[in-house]
Amino acid sequence: MPGRGKPSLADATRGRILFGGDYNPEQWPEETWHEDARLMRDAGVNSVTLGVFSWSKLEPRPGAREFGWLDRLMDLMHDNGIGVVLATPTSSPPPWLGRLHPDSLPRTEDGRVEWWGGRQHFSHSSAAYRSHARVITEELAARYAGHPALTMWHINNEYCTADHGDEAAVRFRRWLRARYGTLDALNTAWGTAFWSQGYDTWDGILPPRTPHYLRNPTQVLDFRRFTSDMLLECYTAERDIVARHTPHIPVTTNFMPLFFGQDAWRWAEEEDVVSVDLYPDPRDPLGAQHGALVQDLTRSQARGPWMLMEQAAGPVNWRGVNHPKPRGLNRLWSLQAVARGADAVCYFQWRQSRQGAEKFHSGMVSHAGEQGRTFQEVKRLGAELARIAGEVTGSHIHADIAVLHDWHAWWAAAQDGRPSTRVDHPAVLHAWHRALWEAHLTTDFAHPEHDLTGYRLVVVPQLYALTDAAIDNLLGYVRGGGTLVAGFLTGVADEDDRVRPGGMDPRLRELFGIRVLHEWWPLEAEESIEAEGFRGTLWSEEIEKTEEAAVEAAYRGGELDGLPAVLRRDRAWYVSTLPEPDALRGLLVRIAAGAGVRPVLDALPERVEAVRRGELLFLLNHGREPVTVDVPGTHTDLLTGDKITERATLDRYGVVVLRP
Repeated sequence: MPGRGKPSLADATRGRILFGGDYNPEQWPEETWHEDARLMRDAGVNSVTLGVFSWSKLEPRPGAREFGWLDRLMDLMHDNGIGVVLATPTSSPPPWLGRLHPDSLPRTEDGRVEWWGGRQHFSHSSAAYRSHARVITEELAARYAGHPALTMWHINNEYCTADHGDEAAVRFRRWLRARYGTLDALNTAWGTAFWSQGYDTWDGILPPRTPHYLRNPTQVLDFRRFTSDMLLECYTAERDIVARHTPHIPVTTNFMPLFFGQDAWRWAEEEDVVSVDLYPDPRDPLGAQHGALVQDLTRSQARGPWMLMEQAAGPVNWRGVNHPKPRGLNRLWSLQAVARGADAVCYFQWRQSRQGAEKFHSGMVSHAGEQGRTFQEVKRLGAELARIAGEVTGSHIHADIAVLHDWHAWWAAAQDGRPSTRVDHPAVLHAWHRALWEAHLTTDFAHPEHDLTGYRLVVVPQLYALTDAAIDNLLGYVRGGGTLVAGFLTGVADEDDRVRPGGMDPRLRELFGIRVLHEWWPLEAEESIEAEGFRGTLWSEEIEKTEEAAVEAAYRGGELDGLPAVLRRDRAWYVSTLPEPDALRGLLVRIAAGAGVRPVLDALPERVEAVRRGELLFLLNHGREPVTVDVPGTHTDLLTGDKITERATLDRYGVVVLRP
């Protein structure tokens, strides 16, 4: 909002780690509210989110207002020392809005209406939806701006809806006019000479609705950009309303983890607090690594401390089989988030629902009540977070490595008609991050056009599409003394999904020492390819190198025998396959060491994670057996107050937070 000093998460935490979660008291009789307040105090809860799905409760009929129940709740929370993250309820409009304004309902690409009865049933382009959302937001902001319980605003919830309807089509055309200016420029960018798709009028352009065969890929790419921008317009409209009433109160909305539908780099710049919802599968052996990736990405978007808005205290309800968290895992993953920069650890939700679609999704208070294991573990965690908060909150994490990620490159790559449907951008990103995580090499994430000069090593798992500015940035980084390592299918296309000359941008080919990229050789699911010292999976490439480049590993056997699998020219490395996990980890450790990057600790036991946040060392045991870790010197474990000299013992799913 122009002219507004930007508040931060620190304005809400005030030296605490925020602890609590979504509270939906409208689902319960009012006598339960006081019992909830007692249990919240018992558990150390200091923050709750109210109102996320309350629109029909606040406005049961058009123009009617029922704020009394929320007034009493705001007062009750304040009387019990609990701050409120107050949500605008606009993610789930009441049924009357869709009934009276059918245009407010989104349509799928085949024209099907998404009706009320669930949630997120709104069209981001609907004038009726936007108008009613502004009105309810204005009234909430005016009513509660001065309430002492208010600590933060939470706009909407998990923005994710696309709309292919007529009103969205009008806004899409308007968005395209602003982007391209002329039809000639649009036809050139979209490559409409292919399949006779040239447009002679703006009115002929539609959202990418269901076609007979493959859709125009640049049209689809632009529609994904447009959808992200329209949702962002909805967010900023509500943000500006609450910020006008409370310029000192921070504003957030919650990202979903590594979500396909939002350009979260751009969104993060519009938030005071960057927050995310995170639900790793407790049965996934790489669940902790998935958590670490999302945490590193969110911290990088926030450029510092961030908020874990939602996690599960136990099982979720939306997997095929919904497993509970074993004893201690909730604590471990919560403290992992703190280790990686979170200053708020919250849940969906406080009390497990007895009705509705999510009644089998866990709560901090489960169906078992306060005697249940879930609540008892929540109590322990609340006490521990309070114990360490004074030495944790506001502190930062230093990383010498940046992993590059860009939503536009992902959108461009995730289309039909590609060399291999098996190449999945998030899976490749996870594989490379896993290698660094298992090697205890701390990583930030960055956009390819960000300033990279502060990093010793920049890692590009895969960026299929790159702008000229991004390519120039990578070239400048290497010229400035940085080390760069990139994976296959990087720099193939420009921002319009137009294949670069030679199948990879010529500047990048020169950087990596590639004279000719002859062919891409994707691999089947059961296939692998031999290379010197490792096996490659998923992909391979027929590369002819320049004289200046060195082959660090060559393919062995088959059509690519003797050709480069891993190529290096000075400080620029190119990996033309996906090495198996141990091999990829070994390669990245070697490259990192050459760039002067060291792990947090050497020789850690398997499944132990080490992270430094400020001067504190977090050690987290992701295994089910106790382990002992060498930690030279004498430290204090902030969780227990115990002195630790030379060796720390971690129980099953154990954590220590060591201060020198």
